[in-house]
Amino acid sequence: MSTLVIVESPAKVKTIKKYLGKDYEVMASMGHVRDLPQSSLGIDVNRNYRPQYIQIMSKGKLIKDLKAAADKCDKVILATDPDREGEAIAWHLATLLKLPMDAEDRVTFGEITKKGIEEGMKNLRTINMDLFDAQQARRVLDRFVGYEISPFLWRKIRRGLSAGRVQSVTVRLLVDREREIEAFVPKEFWTVEADLKTPENEVFSAKLRTKNGIKAEDFTIENKEQCEQILSEIEGKPFEIADLKKGTRKRQPEPPFITSTLQQEASRKLGFTSRRTMSTAQTLYEGVDVAGYGQTGLITYMRTDSLRISDEAIESAKAYLLSHYGSQYVYNGKRTYKRKQNESVQDAHEAIRPTNIELSPEKVRSSLNDDQYKLYKLIWERFLASRMADQIQKTVTVDISAGEYSFRSSGYSVTFDGFARLYEASTDEKKDQPTELPNIEKDMELSLVELKHAQKFTQPPMRYTEASLIRTLEENGIGRPSTYAPTISTIIDRGYVERDAKSSRTLKPTQLGMVVTDLMIDEFPEIVDAKFSAEMEKNLDLVEAGKVVWTDMIDDFYGDFKENLKRAEQEMDGKRIEVPAEETDVICEKCGRKMVIKSGKFGKFLACPGFPECKNTKRIVVETKGTCPKCGAKMVQKKSQKGRVYYACEKGKACGFMSWYEPTDKKCPTCGSTLFRRKGKSPALICEKEGCGYSEAITK
Repeated sequence: MSTLVIVESPAKVKTIKKYLGKDYEVMASMGHVRDLPQSSLGIDVNRNYRPQYIQIMSKGKLIKDLKAAADKCDKVILATDPDREGEAIAWHLATLLKLPMDAEDRVTFGEITKKGIEEGMKNLRTINMDLFDAQQARRVLDRFVGYEISPFLWRKIRRGLSAGRVQSVTVRLLVDREREIEAFVPKEFWTVEADLKTPENEVFSAKLRTKNGIKAEDFTIENKEQCEQILSEIEGKPFEIADLKKGTRKRQPEPPFITSTLQQEASRKLGFTSRRTMSTAQTLYEGVDVAGYGQTGLITYMRTDSLRISDEAIESAKAYLLSHYGSQYVYNGKRTYKRKQNESVQDAHEAIRPTNIELSPEKVRSSLNDDQYKLYKLIWERFLASRMADQIQKTVTVDISAGEYSFRSSGYSVTFDGFARLYEASTDEKKDQPTELPNIEKDMELSLVELKHAQKFTQPPMRYTEASLIRTLEENGIGRPSTYAPTISTIIDRGYVERDAKSSRTLKPTQLGMVVTDLMIDEFPEIVDAKFSAEMEKNLDLVEAGKVVWTDMIDDFYGDFKENLKRAEQEMDGKRIEVPAEETDVICEKCGRKMVIKSGKFGKFLACPGFPECKNTKRIVVETKGTCPKCGAKMVQKKSQKGRVYYACEKGKACGFMSWYEPTDKKCPTCGSTLFRRKGKSPALICEKEGCGYSEAITK
């Protein structure tokens, strides 16, 4: 062989070797080959924060094989991933293999396809030291925070805890939200609506909007008495059209995915965790054996902040739309999408898109597993929709006077579906569903059908879902999109945060998470401050851009950090903090006390607070609606080893029934068994009783 190409993942080896040919040998580093030691800080603070990298123990044989292969070849090309971590792996490989740092032996692939690999091989470059320094600075920062604060938490709370530059501020966001919810006091308010009828007997609703020109939100109806006063003042007044506006508006599609939006949308639409999303996207990028095409990467690189799309991809999308949807669905202009800009230079890659638009989801369905298919379909549809024509809507807004009060009704109808024929983005917030108003003209006489009023109460802020948490992290500049998945996994694994039993998408802090966060706020306020965290990310971006020397950035951080640590040790000397147990309504049958929730090696369990006098424990059982379709016993909610929620008969192995679908309180009209709710693209209520097969579609 003449050239050795080293990639990160073994999944890429077969695909890349196929396109490079017999003169190339392709091997994988299996991720990082060197790192800081686990048994010591590994940073020489007296020698300009010099990291003391060591070879990862498990990589001994692999490194030996890489060195042997490199000695036999004429050239070594470092083809690790096109991001900070990939650049660092390339630098460590070059160091181990004694490759010149000024050699043009670094290559990156935006997509693992023949075109992407050929394009990359034409553009060999040297290792980007600024990119490597940004990774090195991040690694050193994280080591200082994790290695120095974590033992402090062990001594003051319990062993096994950890702190992190990104994870700690993320937990604080969840804790702050939980405290807002706990402190929330609902306020009463009332709404007034008028059901009105046109001369053609078509009825529509209008909401109270103003009183003497003052908008409704500025004169909140606080109680029933105020509401009745308003109703009495409106009573008998004619409802007359004061203003009528008709028009058209265009609604453009969402942009193609970037890392953060892909994680958010996959959470909302597919119920994927961020880790599951990124893991699946990695396989689609690295290459899949597609029937008729062989091993090929299906999407471009999935760690990107850029909304940019290549001209070639745009033209391919146009051609596909023209042949499959018609010219009216093709967008020919230049779309610009606005998003929060920062100092990041991860704009080097395109947005996440399919590498070949002709490979539609249905065409590759048989070659993909379920997760790959669902995620690829999401990416493919989102990208194609971003190149489709705008949706066109006909709008109507009518203001109606009734004495000193005015009401407003708005509606629209879709005259051309445009991109919405293929794809609609989802959101975390509940939106009012606009309705089409009847034909209304300004001189039209309206008659009152009913004046309605309702008592309501303000609602507390919602707990974060994984999608809304990722959006908040991005909006506040905390961490990088590529770190969101491991950060969320870490704070759950550490027991600081848990998924709500009623909704696995909702995250809430545990008592442990609150105690740790309170201690961090008291002793290390900057570490859990969102603005400080965002400033650190900006500085890392400046290092990557070559505008800041990485050791200067570390120096600015470390002095104050070391002083805070010293002060915290002095203030907390001899003190320990107890994590309050979570009391339940379950009564200990041995001593009558209310049992509490404890955490152990295998998760949470119920324990008697009278320990050691009473050592009673029992597992936590979450009962659900419905009954087992096999034996009629109760159904309980459980979690798999990977944390996925499923539902099983309370008798366990004695019965053996389980389902991934949630049981409901509805009965099958055919056999009378419990119906289960199947979510996804085609939601339905289905009967799980063997031999029945009943199913009914439901709206989302």
